Parts: sequence; structure tokens; C-alpha cells
Amino acid sequence: MYGFPDELYEVQYPVSGNRDLTMDVLNLLGDKVSINNTWGIDHGTWTVLVHMFPKADIPMVQLSVNRRLAEEEFYNLGKELAPLREKGYPIFASGNVAHNLRTVEFDNPIGTPATDAFDEFIKEAVLARNDEVVIHYDTHKDADYAVPTKDHFLPLLYALGASEEETPMVYNNIRNLGSLSMTGYIFGMEE
Repeated sequence: MYGFPDELYEVQYPVSGNRDLTMDVLNLLGDKVSINNTWGIDHGTWTVLVHMFPKADIPMVQLSVNRRLAEEEFYNLGKELAPLREKGYPIFASGNVAHNLRTVEFDNPIGTPATDAFDEFIKEAVLARNDEVVIHYDTHKDADYAVPTKDHFLPLLYALGASEEETPMVYNNIRNLGSLSMTGYIFGMEE
């Protein structure tokens, strides 16, 4: 990551990996994944988890985003990971529904009309569990603006696949800086 305030680079989140969880992921996904211990967890993960689990005391294994996969493959990987939830592991998918850093408006505390429209389109589909619409998000007229690169959007597909048929709840329904959506979803929890 680059171009952020110095304070962000000073944050330390010393979460450790978890061998049992790593082996479970390897057993579920087989040769679709490999272990790479040469770098830590991504800022898209720790910037959220540092607030949710400040002691960094949870089992952690990060699954990277392989841009060569099709959207359906991300969804199917999520389905394959679903048994981890039965073992009590949370599946956390961090990203943004809309994430266009090229068009960020630092003086705009809300979303642009295109960001709002795309985020609402995705939210309606997620809440209706119309997963096919989310998988084919690129049919929306504002998709190219909201998702100029897929890496921030694709983790949502992991979560949808892992929570198939579960009722989602919306939290943090916020759009800001014009072209960013911070809308999040929780699956499998009762209100």
C-alpha cells in the first residue's frame, strides 16, 4: 500500500498464523492453493481486524485474491471453505463494494451518484440472496467506475459462497470520498 497517512504505517497487528486452520484450508482446497509465508497479512485485513480483535488473538490464515480466476470460481472457493465455519472459524472477507482510488474526492464525505447506485444494486442482490447478480456485477452500468480492478470486490464472492442460503445483515452502510463503499455484510447471525 502507498499514499496513505504516516499513522497508518505505524499500526502494528502481530497476528500469528494457525497451523490447524492452514491444514484445514489445504485439505479443503487442495492444489488450488499453496502456502506463502514470505509476507504478512494484507492491509485490507488488518485495518479492520485491529478494531474487531485488537489483541490479535484469533486464528488467522489469509487467502490471497488470484486475479486469473473467474468470478464464479471465487464463489465456488467460498463454498468449498464453508465447512470451516462448522468448526467455529469465521470467514472474513475484506474489500470494498466500490473501490476506485483514481477518482477519490477527498473533500466528499459521501458517495457519488454512480457509487451510490452500484452499492445499492449490490446490496439489494445480497439481501435477496440473488448471488448470481452479485457474481455478474459487471452487468451494472456503473460497474467499470465502481470496480475498476476486481481485487477489492472479489472477497465478497468468497463470503457469499461460504454462506450460501444464509440470511445476510447489513452493517456499516457507508459510502465516502466519492468512489468508495464501506458497506459490509454479516452472514449466519440472528438479529
